[in-house]
Amino acid sequence: MKEYIEYKRSVLKYTRWLSENGYFGALKGSGGNVSIRIEGENACAITPSGLSYTKMAPDDICVLDFEKNRIEGILEPSMESGMHIAIYEERPDVNAVVHTHQTRASMFSVINRPIPALFDEVCMNIGEIVDVVPYALSGSEELAENVAAKMGNGCNCYIMQNHGALSLGSTIEKACLNAELLEKIATIYADALFTGEKISTLPEETVKFFNEMRETLRKKSG
Repeated sequence: MKEYIEYKRSVLKYTRWLSENGYFGALKGSGGNVSIRIEGENACAITPSGLSYTKMAPDDICVLDFEKNRIEGILEPSMESGMHIAIYEERPDVNAVVHTHQTRASMFSVINRPIPALFDEVCMNIGEIVDVVPYALSGSEELAENVAAKMGNGCNCYIMQNHGALSLGSTIEKACLNAELLEKIATIYADALFTGEKISTLPEETVKFFNEMRETLRKKSG
């Protein structure tokens, strides 16, 4: 249907950008997934399962309601659809979800270590911490529940234990920006830890200031 075509094009555009810039871990693969909330509906447009991003077309993008009923698309939707829907249901301020296998953030997923607030820009966009979502099998209801349980902190990036990363945004552009900022902070934090020196985090009053700013924006968009 014509009403969903712009959502599908947008999902494909940013999915290809993420793939071409290494955020899915393998250029020719189909790892990771991207979705956008359909405005005014309990539905989202999401990438299909098992199709290389280099071969994907707008009509391959699936549209699902929040009961996982297929509205459009002939391919199987991403196996992580339940996780995306759980995020939308928990976070009215989120209109796009990016699940990546980006290298540096994924490194923290295997040492099970959150990333603290280190820079103003990151704290403002992502939040005071990049927390770790406990492991559960990919595509499982348990994983969706584990992700949903972390949404209350109001942050926009998460590490998925032994899996990858999640980046959220009020728009797909902001979700992709947050994925970039996550890789930046993960790279710097990893290198800083390697030095063995004490890590300097942001002052509490700075974190509080940005938390209040982000919460105000969340309420406006939620």
